[in-house]
Amino acid sequence: MTFELQHTDPYSDARSGLITTDHGQIKTPIFMPVGTVGSVKGVHFSELRQQVQAQIILGNTYHLYLRPGLEILRKAGGLHRFNTWDRPILTDSGGFQVFSLTGIRKLRREGCEFRSHIDGSKHFFTPENVIDTQRIIGADIMMAFDECPPGQSDWQYAKKSLELTQHWLERCIKQFNTTEPLYGYQQSLFPIVQGCTFKDLRTEAAKHITDLLPQLGCTGVAIGGLAVGEPTEVMYDMIEVVNAILPKDRPRYLMGVGTPQNILEAIERGVDMFDCVMPTRNGRNAMLFTYQGTMNMRNKKWEDDFSPIDPDGCDIDRIHTKAYLHHLFKAQELLAMQIASIHNLAFYLRLVGDARKHIEQGDFTQWKASVISDLGRRI
Repeated sequence: MTFELQHTDPYSDARSGLITTDHGQIKTPIFMPVGTVGSVKGVHFSELRQQVQAQIILGNTYHLYLRPGLEILRKAGGLHRFNTWDRPILTDSGGFQVFSLTGIRKLRREGCEFRSHIDGSKHFFTPENVIDTQRIIGADIMMAFDECPPGQSDWQYAKKSLELTQHWLERCIKQFNTTEPLYGYQQSLFPIVQGCTFKDLRTEAAKHITDLLPQLGCTGVAIGGLAVGEPTEVMYDMIEVVNAILPKDRPRYLMGVGTPQNILEAIERGVDMFDCVMPTRNGRNAMLFTYQGTMNMRNKKWEDDFSPIDPDGCDIDRIHTKAYLHHLFKAQELLAMQIASIHNLAFYLRLVGDARKHIEQGDFTQWKASVISDLGRRI
């Protein structure tokens, strides 16, 4: 993987760049649709390519490890061949999913014991076998194994959690550097900055990772453990703390964020990569994101509105009307969720693409100020 920093905004920390992997290039800032089990819910890969224009998607180590399992993925030749997505893939390490299993997991220095949410079977993740699992999945970008502490953790818990994450990271790097890709193309490993909402812990984490980066060659850094219950302004503060320390010649990935407003605020603070389930999850619940605000397509006001879903959106937005989509949701047709998911993903990709364009033009901050208040409206 390589990263070229191409433009910087003169009035903020916003920047545009180009990530190059063996499966293609990624123009940043970028939003990455979430394909947890090897598919983006309700959206076919042809639509991801043509309508959404996705450049990279996510898979999840925890879920893919459980289903379809490592034996099937290895026999298939990795996730790219299994699901036929020929562009870059990033895999989360499963740390967040294990965090979500509070009550059926046990953390210790060696790793994490947990029970499957599918059948209750017992499993054990270590930094080493999480790296090995991601080698078998074959993601272009792999995540280090970490613990994601709750957003309201106290300092003592957050400190202990960070020490565990740092220990695991060093083991991840060692395992990464003593193993090889399995399918003939290169993989990169991103460390994850944790530290909850404490400036001193975030600073410590960012410095620790910066010191370790020479061992990983050209790679990026993820910022994890945010958007898990803390106030939005605190999240922005933590991004600023971390990005002031991380090297500028590496892509920065803010994990699991967020709303269109969150994304623009984070871009302004120097973040390059984003993922979130919100576009598809909200789409399945009839909520559509637009530059004018969020539309609830179940509302009666759309019943006889025969204007396009979004005249400036993707082809599907221009073909179908608001009235038709309203009808589909009222009739509980699966096509409603599909159209809405495609619309929302295409809008998120359009949003980061527009941000990139305005960074290149040198007027990102003015453009952001002109659109951000409308993005939060309900229409």
